[in-house]
Amino acid sequence: MSTALHVNTDKWIAENENSFLPPVCNKLMFFYQLNIMYVGGPNARKDYHIEEGEELFYQVRGDMVLKVIEDGKHKDIHIREGEMFLLPARIPHSPQRYANTVGLVVERKRLRSETDGLRYFVDNSTDVLFERWFYCENLGTQLVPIIKEFMDSKQNKTGKPDPAEPIKPAPYPLSTVKVMAPFSFREWMEKQKPALASGQPVDMFGAQFETETFLFGPGTSGTSRRKTDGWIWQLVTHCTILHSVIFFNCFLWPSCLFQS
Repeated sequence: MSTALHVNTDKWIAENENSFLPPVCNKLMFFYQLNIMYVGGPNARKDYHIEEGEELFYQVRGDMVLKVIEDGKHKDIHIREGEMFLLPARIPHSPQRYANTVGLVVERKRLRSETDGLRYFVDNSTDVLFERWFYCENLGTQLVPIIKEFMDSKQNKTGKPDPAEPIKPAPYPLSTVKVMAPFSFREWMEKQKPALASGQPVDMFGAQFETETFLFGPGTSGTSRRKTDGWIWQLVTHCTILHSVIFFNCFLWPSCLFQS
């Protein structure tokens, strides 16, 4: 049976900011088929995370830099306050966060057949220095032991791969796609007002992505998904949600997660 959870995001962030601790600085708000988390700073990370699903980023307060390996080359993506960014699957990425910042990150639960990786590179190159591959059940708890293992490793001390621990081929090919540019979510919403006036939702990223993200305007909309969660984030005024014959009133900034 599906369930619904209702959270005021501003209040939740204020109550949980003390949990945004290095090295990762994240705290899960919802941990089901969808993982909804907020991340503070400053963090202390040189690792690059690799996963088979996509990640949605939105900067609530302050700016961040997302370091990625794009088609074999290092690239810095600056995500500023109020900007949104969708990271494609299988792209090595390393979030760099600063003091007094808060960002939203949304990703999905891993399939049993999927593998996550944590990878370190030799300075100023894309040569692999150290890596670990694992099934990810809880990113918030599983990354820290691997980061600590690297900090104590011979590879970290020497800056060179350890011949006694040769790097094995990755379990899947990495993506070579070009990533999108971050965009101002508010400015994008303003441009969608004519489309929203028709009463139809606007697909934010398109069918080329697995992540389904829609902007809803005034009116009545309905949706049904099996075996997936839905997260509703109310940004302007309010809405009323009917879920399994239960009514929820969402006013400015609360969020509701519907778990299947």
